Amino acid sequence: MNKNILNFLATFVLALLLYLVLPWWSVMTAALASSLFIPLKKAAVFFVPFLAILIFWTFYSFMLSSGNDYTLAKRIAELLYLGGNPYVLMLVTGIIGGLAAGIAAVFGKQLSLVLSKSQEQKPL
Repeated sequence: MNKNILNFLATFVLALLLYLVLPWWSVMTAALASSLFIPLKKAAVFFVPFLAILIFWTFYSFMLSSGNDYTLAKRIAELLYLGGNPYVLMLVTGIIGGLAAGIAAVFGKQLSLVLSKSQEQKPL
C-alpha cells in the first residue's frame, strides 16, 4: 500500500478514535503520531494529514449541525461574516483543523529525523 494512503488512513482512524475521548487537539496528536511512524517525503508530510483532518472535521461538523437544522452554524456564520452560510463555516472549520494537523505532522517528521540521528550517534 502506498505510504500516502496508509498515512491518510492512519491519521483519519486515529483522529476518529482519539476524538472520542480527547478534546479538539486530538487531531494534532493523531497527525503527529502517524507522521512519526509512517514517514512521508516533501510536501506530502503536510498535505496528507491536512486533507485527512479537513475531511474528518468537515464531515463531523456537518453531522453535528444537521441534527439541529444548522441553527447554531447559521448564527456563528453570521458572526464570522460568512454570509450566514453554514456550509462555508464547516469548510472553514475543516481548514483550521487541517492546518493544525499539517503543522503537527511536520513537527512529527522533524522529531523522527532528530530521533533517528540521535540513534545513529549513540555509542555502543
